Amino acid sequence: MGPTTWNRPVPLIGDRTSAAERAEDVAAWAFPEPARQAFHDVVAARRDIRRYRPDAVDPEVLQRVLAAAHAAPSVGHSQPWRFVVVSEPTTRERAARMADEQRLRQAAQLEPDAARRLLDLQLEGIREAPLGVVVACDRRTPAAGVLGRATFPDADLWSCACAIQNLWLAARAEGLGVGWVTLFDPADLERLLGLPDGVVTLGWLCLGWPDERPPAPGLERAGWSRRQPVADVVMAERWTEADATPAPPPSHLRAPGRTEVVDVRDHADAMLTPPGSLGLLDRAVDRLEATVRLRADSGPPPERPGVLLLVAGRHPVTALGVSAYAATVTDDVLAASLAGESAGAVAAAAAHLDLEVQDAGTATGDLVHADALAGDAAARLVDHGRALGEQLARDHVVLALGEVGVGNTTVAAALAALLLDLRPDDVVGLGSGADSAMLDRKREVVGRALDRARAAGSTGPLDALAAVGGPELAVLAGAVIGAAEGGAVTVLDGLATSVAAVVATRLEPGVSAYLVAGQRSRERAHARVLEHLGLEPLLDLRLRAGEGVGAALASATLLSGWELRRGIGRTGAVGTTPANS
Repeated sequence: MGPTTWNRPVPLIGDRTSAAERAEDVAAWAFPEPARQAFHDVVAARRDIRRYRPDAVDPEVLQRVLAAAHAAPSVGHSQPWRFVVVSEPTTRERAARMADEQRLRQAAQLEPDAARRLLDLQLEGIREAPLGVVVACDRRTPAAGVLGRATFPDADLWSCACAIQNLWLAARAEGLGVGWVTLFDPADLERLLGLPDGVVTLGWLCLGWPDERPPAPGLERAGWSRRQPVADVVMAERWTEADATPAPPPSHLRAPGRTEVVDVRDHADAMLTPPGSLGLLDRAVDRLEATVRLRADSGPPPERPGVLLLVAGRHPVTALGVSAYAATVTDDVLAASLAGESAGAVAAAAAHLDLEVQDAGTATGDLVHADALAGDAAARLVDHGRALGEQLARDHVVLALGEVGVGNTTVAAALAALLLDLRPDDVVGLGSGADSAMLDRKREVVGRALDRARAAGSTGPLDALAAVGGPELAVLAGAVIGAAEGGAVTVLDGLATSVAAVVATRLEPGVSAYLVAGQRSRERAHARVLEHLGLEPLLDLRLRAGEGVGAALASATLLSGWELRRGIGRTGAVGTTPANS
């Protein structure tokens, strides 16, 4: 008897379709062909109308047109548009005079032939059209308070432009004409309509029954310009014209593609639990499952699917007084790890992870007076880590990272600042056991190290690693790449492992698809580094342990989530009876 197939819970609100239904016919959401053709006909027939009949617009028609405008998409669903409908002749006459003034001013700045053509343009629509609609944008909500505006502050204006386009197309479908007039001093128009501070206008829309039915756009007919072919304005992947900025380095990694990513989501959709019920863990499990689907061997996962890679390194920068512990502690923790008794080794055992311990050696410089890694040492250590990561990925689907190295919080802070162009104050934290005097010394050391590295132009990933990095960071960076090449997800620990991941993504951008942030440590720079990587941590326990303890705990959570997903019952089609009932 096969496993039970449960009825799919159908939500009473929201999307009632299942992933299976959507996969069966991906085009089923399309409107019927006549409706699609009608839409394209309306788009093609939209015109900027300049001449109008005096006949009134029925209020119900006006309401439909404004409702279409209000249905436009808006950043963060902020709906920043406001529509001021003007029918008073005196107001329209004042607006027309203001537009004529600006038309004359602009014409005076053009060469004679262009000026004459501008003066020939018909702007009488402001006076002729029975209605004027001024679209205003309420920008008084701070950009950071609207989802999507913190990165694109003007997205509220774009939203209002979408509303104008909706209005225009709806008006055209009703047989109405629209003309968009922007020959205004914005401040003058805002004063005319009494707009408060923080509310701006996007111009004046003439709205009414057209007294012309132009077969082509007006400026094309007037000889101002002609529409470019679609092929001339569409580019593949990135800007392809001669003034393009240099392309980023290519990645030779194959990240999980559309098929794997969507297959994972479809698989989760059929579980007897609401989609996304595991929250952030669901996204991490999605990443793990998509990665597993790429592996060459499609057999069952190993009994111990995870491994903790613990890499040790020694740093001459400790001689500059940046650590509360003697440099010899590194060797003590390394020996305890090999004996299975360090915090990281015990955490790995508790999480049912295998353990791999590596001694990466000693840096040759103290960052301030000389590069941390001389010659081609950085490249060699990265290559070693790459081979190691690929080897560990053969028998594991999760690689947890940990590090051992007195003084490496200073090293990791300097490397983070150099790669992300940050200041010492942005990255230097207390580390383990430091006091305020030591914190000042760390800032000074990081500042001097950055000055030296930046003066030498050491900003590329390998150059930065050599200038202010360390041997364990180089090995860890390589391991991230190797694990991804072998089809394993890497779970990051604290600041040092996360900065190593930044180096890895600079060398192989495709690595990003294989990263999971295990935790957010108390190190000052760690949140900035995770933000740069676009990762949310699974755990936030304010750990200072290092040694991969946080990564081990997070890996156990990730693997438990994976096992949970694989064990939850599956559902069938909507309304079906369980298969073995």
